[in-house]
Amino acid sequence: MRRPVPRRVAITATLTTMLMASAQAMAGGLSLYEIGTADVGLAGAGWAARAQDPATLLKNPAGMSLLEGNQFQAGAQLLYGSIGFSPSGGTTVDGNDGGNPLGVLPGASLFYVHGLGRDIKLGIGLFSNFGLGLNYNSGWVGRYHGLESTLIGVSVMPGLSYRITDQLSIGAAANVMVGYLNYSAAVNNRLFLDVPDGQMQVKDTTAGAGGNVGVLFEPKKGMRFGVTYYSQVKLNFSDVPEFTGLSGPIGTALQNRGLLGNQLDLGVRVPQQVMLSAYHEFTDRWALMLDFGWQDWSQFGKVDIGVAGDTLTPSGTIKVNYQDTYHVALGSRYRLNEAWLINTGFAWDSSMLKDQDRTVTLPIGQVFRFGLGAEWQASPTLNVAFSYELAYSGTMSVNQDRGPLGGSVVGQFPGAYINFFQVSFIWGSGERNPSNRSG
Repeated sequence: MRRPVPRRVAITATLTTMLMASAQAMAGGLSLYEIGTADVGLAGAGWAARAQDPATLLKNPAGMSLLEGNQFQAGAQLLYGSIGFSPSGGTTVDGNDGGNPLGVLPGASLFYVHGLGRDIKLGIGLFSNFGLGLNYNSGWVGRYHGLESTLIGVSVMPGLSYRITDQLSIGAAANVMVGYLNYSAAVNNRLFLDVPDGQMQVKDTTAGAGGNVGVLFEPKKGMRFGVTYYSQVKLNFSDVPEFTGLSGPIGTALQNRGLLGNQLDLGVRVPQQVMLSAYHEFTDRWALMLDFGWQDWSQFGKVDIGVAGDTLTPSGTIKVNYQDTYHVALGSRYRLNEAWLINTGFAWDSSMLKDQDRTVTLPIGQVFRFGLGAEWQASPTLNVAFSYELAYSGTMSVNQDRGPLGGSVVGQFPGAYINFFQVSFIWGSGERNPSNRSG
């Protein structure tokens, strides 16, 4: 006669765990330096100080002041990575290893800068530099934690720069970001009955706004220092979770909790960040670039959550254990001749997660970037860039326990890496300084 009590307690506890775990999984994203430009070959070095292409609208809007005439830039990149999971003996759920959840992802960007006299420049950009998309095989050991986890932000950015003096420029841009969320996970019907899994899916598109401001100081020709601040962008997602294949006590409990047919609200913060950069031409052939950056991921870890009709899980903010990250980069540009430039770069980013906080829906650790690229000045008004970058995170451990409903997932992501392949074109309305050409 006492058995129904622990069952109800177990169902309530596991439903709460599922709801919170889902919110944390849906919060997973990543801020990228790879936007389909020659910065890929530099591993992002010189981000806020190089100011040699229309994409400086994003990197440091003040840098538009250095561009000659009107310029249009189109870039494309292909991302291919391997983030396969290797489960170990501590995993309590039967299944496969999930395959490679990353695969191949395309990307593109467009930027245009228009001059209004000598001192004022206007810019507009379309790009995506925030998000992460993972898609595991069905039946894998972590299916109760996530099957598909996609969070992508696409930005439209208008901006303005003003040259105060020959040495000092300022700039600002608005960031209108459209966010797309698609999260699905299996639901464990087998907690009390030997029946197939159900599934939950949440999908929504929303928009948020932020901005960036920058300062560029050039004490002498060929030496520049830049700083850019990026504000937070808040993305408020809302959807009625779609549950399929539910049966037994789990389906009944979800209905009683008001989780079937009611709206789920999630507020995700794209973090604020700061980038400091230096650029120096030691000779007319060779330039060196340095970066130091900070990203406020500890604030990104605050996820606002609300469920209409759920009286047992009130609206509020849950805290995911993300930590701020730091970025350093070193890059070099060497001019072979009037037509060809060679770019190289190295960067390191600290991890936003400690090992004990890493999840299968956000397999992120420290990242080492190695870039190599070439630029071809095909004509006085056409520049073409080709780049490759390896982003390597090594082996990352995972130890997740989500209670009876989600089970424990223990193992590693061995040798995780991402390859970036890039090509871009710049068309300009006048010949530029050879030391100031980029793709």
